[in-house]
Amino acid sequence: MDIEVLGAPRVVENGVPITAPTPESRHVLAVLAACPDRVVPVSVLADELVRRVPPEHAHAALHTAVRRLRERFAEAQGAGSVRTPETVLSTRPGGYLLDTAGGRCDVREFERESGAGYRAMERGDFVQAAARLRRALDLWTGPALDGIDAGTWLRGRIACLDADRLTVLGQWAEAELALGRHRELRLALAVLRGSGRPDSAYLAALRRAEARVEAARRARPAPGPSLTGAART
Repeated sequence: MDIEVLGAPRVVENGVPITAPTPESRHVLAVLAACPDRVVPVSVLADELVRRVPPEHAHAALHTAVRRLRERFAEAQGAGSVRTPETVLSTRPGGYLLDTAGGRCDVREFERESGAGYRAMERGDFVQAAARLRRALDLWTGPALDGIDAGTWLRGRIACLDADRLTVLGQWAEAELALGRHRELRLALAVLRGSGRPDSAYLAALRRAEARVEAARRARPAPGPSLTGAART
């Protein structure tokens, strides 16, 4: 299973995109995708659904959403699949778990690339840091879980992802500045500004990075007279 949440959520099982049939099942899938391979408590999932159904119906709506999602997984798997809908979206004590079976997850890729970038920054390897941090940023296609009307728990998860993105952006800009790539950084920031429907916080971070580039450019010493010119005076 492949999962993307750094933008509009997308879940692909056996090469087939999973389209949730109802708003409730789409919301449940988004919450599970935000924490792949981890048990999400029933209480969290039910609380998230309260935005869509009356509180007294939240648990019943959750069970219906899980059943409908499993139907979609069954369609994607087809005959002869080793995995079953019940193992892909499994019932665990106190909650449910979305099992990726080691598939691709953009959040894990983001954490791996950003972690490598931070370690490179610590040892002063700004070339490696800039490359890995930029790879982490390029995984984003829009705000985290774009299009999902998040409840309290999911808003917290989104806020953590967005905060990590802003930190990576700032560190990447610092790595590029340390390499003296002022012009290249200005161009790259302009590209980031125009892609992926950036939200207000990300736009503000981009503007801060642009201001940092401009300040660094102005702080550079002006070129002195050439040796030839100095000899003629």
